[in-house]
Amino acid sequence: MKTSNYVNELREENVASLQERLVAAKKELFNLRFQNATNQLDNTGRIKEVRKNIARIQTIITEKSKQA
Repeated sequence: MKTSNYVNELREENVASLQERLVAAKKELFNLRFQNATNQLDNTGRIKEVRKNIARIQTIITEKSKQA
């Protein structure tokens, strides 16, 4: 249920704010991978979650660009 709320929230935003979210998510993924490599990351499942969120954001950006 949480995922559908997140996707609906993304669909309401414009492309510019989605691009900002995408950049922020990619930075977070980089930091998580860095922490994982140095054995500082406790919740490794977060990497998978962030990767899926990046894919969701990119999908919605593509949908909006095709509609325009």
